[in-house]
Amino acid sequence: MIRLSTYLPFVVAMALVVLASNVLVQFPVQGQLGSLALADILTWGAFTYPIAFLVTDLANRRYGPVVARRVVLIGFMAAVACSIAIPPLLFQYGYIPYETAAGRLIRIAIASGGAFLIGQLLDVTVFNWLRRQNWWRAPVFGSLAGSVIDTAIFFSIAFSAAFAFVGPDDGFALEQAPVLGFMAETAPRWMSWAIGDLSVKLLIAVFALIPYRLIAARWSQPAVAA
Repeated sequence: MIRLSTYLPFVVAMALVVLASNVLVQFPVQGQLGSLALADILTWGAFTYPIAFLVTDLANRRYGPVVARRVVLIGFMAAVACSIAIPPLLFQYGYIPYETAAGRLIRIAIASGGAFLIGQLLDVTVFNWLRRQNWWRAPVFGSLAGSVIDTAIFFSIAFSAAFAFVGPDDGFALEQAPVLGFMAETAPRWMSWAIGDLSVKLLIAVFALIPYRLIAARWSQPAVAA
């Protein structure tokens, strides 16, 4: 039985990543890329959240899937708590210009927590399956699989009209708008947000292999056999 104090750094890192992401997701990226307005498709949270997959993979590599799943469960609780508590605090202190209704907060918390839990646990499963095949790209493909599922679950539950039974809709997210803000085709605005979010996640998942290999190389062998 591995004590919590042994893998506490992973727990703290996961909680910090989730907290930072839930704060930064309130702030759009200001800038223009050609005809594309970045604020229409990206928030700063898209750049921090993928680090959660790196934390999961490193915990998996060091202590095995049991500990990695514990780290994920703690991150899940942090995701739900932050989704409910952080937006009102940001509004209260003037960091965001709008107040989110209680029903929307609950819907976003369900979407955030569910997406995090399923996406991260899928990452653990894919990582371990590929690692047993002695494939060094395990962290990349684990993160890629988790990222796709995470984005699909979060944006569908949080914004799609099909999930209105979970909580109130966001009218702005459901409005028809040019895809990615500049294409001729139109779709509900939340779909462009999902595409932008997933694109960043996939890009960071590939580059995260570099710090993963640098850190994992310092461990001559896992602390616990997978």
